[in-house]
Amino acid sequence: MAGKLYIDIVSPNGNVFRGEASGIKAPGVQGAFEVLHDHAPMIAAFNVGTLTLKQPTGEAVLFATSGGFLEVLNNTVTVLAETAEPATDIDVERAKASEERARERLLQAPEGTDKERARLALERSRNRLRVAMGSVGTARQG
Repeated sequence: MAGKLYIDIVSPNGNVFRGEASGIKAPGVQGAFEVLHDHAPMIAAFNVGTLTLKQPTGEAVLFATSGGFLEVLNNTVTVLAETAEPATDIDVERAKASEERARERLLQAPEGTDKERARLALERSRNRLRVAMGSVGTARQG
């Protein structure tokens, strides 16, 4: 039987998840990676993307994240996330509205607008939608 990890996901808004898991996948800055039982100690940065927590039951729990750091030490994984939102908590309509606002800001950006900031806002809103759609079964195309 595979060993377990203790996972602690925190954001500036507080504790997002605390408990056992059999693994966690993260969107690493240098490529996606997975942490399993008895992983070597490490600290890694991660980007906007999906944190996927594999429960001991085999069920996957998805979190939309906008980046942060992950530390592994003695089968304990501490995730310090800028944001980490469980897929089941994402309001899809609100996320769609946020995506539209970010797209408009980017397309109609007046001179002097921080386009990189607008691009990142669009990326974060699209990620929230991908994660929310992934939590309801097969991702929708289009």
